Amino acid sequence: MLRRKRVNTTAVFLLLPLVALCFMEHLPWWPVFALLFLWFSLTVFGSFFIQWNYHLTSKHANKNIETNWVSITFDDGPNPEFTPKALELLAKYNAKATFFCVGQRIEKHPEILKQIISQGHTIGNHTYSHANTFGFLSLDKVLNELVQTKDLVHSLTGKKIKLYRPAFGVTNPQIAKAVDKLKVHSIGWSVRSLDTTSRSEETVLKRITNKVSKGDIILLHDTNEKTIAVLEQLLLFLRKKNLSSVTVDRLLEIEAYA
Repeated sequence: MLRRKRVNTTAVFLLLPLVALCFMEHLPWWPVFALLFLWFSLTVFGSFFIQWNYHLTSKHANKNIETNWVSITFDDGPNPEFTPKALELLAKYNAKATFFCVGQRIEKHPEILKQIISQGHTIGNHTYSHANTFGFLSLDKVLNELVQTKDLVHSLTGKKIKLYRPAFGVTNPQIAKAVDKLKVHSIGWSVRSLDTTSRSEETVLKRITNKVSKGDIILLHDTNEKTIAVLEQLLLFLRKKNLSSVTVDRLLEIEAYA
């Protein structure tokens, strides 16, 4: 598996003799530029594809589980219009989920956060601002984002959250250091619904149902009406397939709270 430290070490090991040979005019410069392009491409793709575990190890599924469990997860809430609808459907079908919440939205809707927990679901950290530039923040700013949300949840619920999902699924060395320092679990996914794109309800649902099986983590967003429509059909599908949605910590056999 490609990991940042291994790729960087290999790139340096190959780059130094190539540069030396170029200066001695034994080689043209294009192999150096090709190597740099390859290194840059791997770093970019490794940052944007959390499943690569390029910068840090995230948990994406539990395919060794014996029970017929999957885990539905929601990002970007709490949302005053759609999170309550998601909670109503989950209760209707006796399903549990994990909500990766944004700190600024928790501040606006603390009652929804408490409702999520009171109904037996778990909460995860999805940064404080969910800024588009999150992947470019310094270590101090990344830590501040995660600590702000952690402290906010603790002040409202008494719980110290240990589950974390990187905003946009983007990772980098600063995020890896923050995860290690705060001793949190980075949670990815194995089934991405793409429910926030322009795809139709039918396409999103089919994308999930064609892939999902025991042990998978499903990524949804409790921020739009399309997801709510997909959620009910998904819950019906899981029931027919004898699959149950449980919280991600239960699926992965880890602690949600310290």
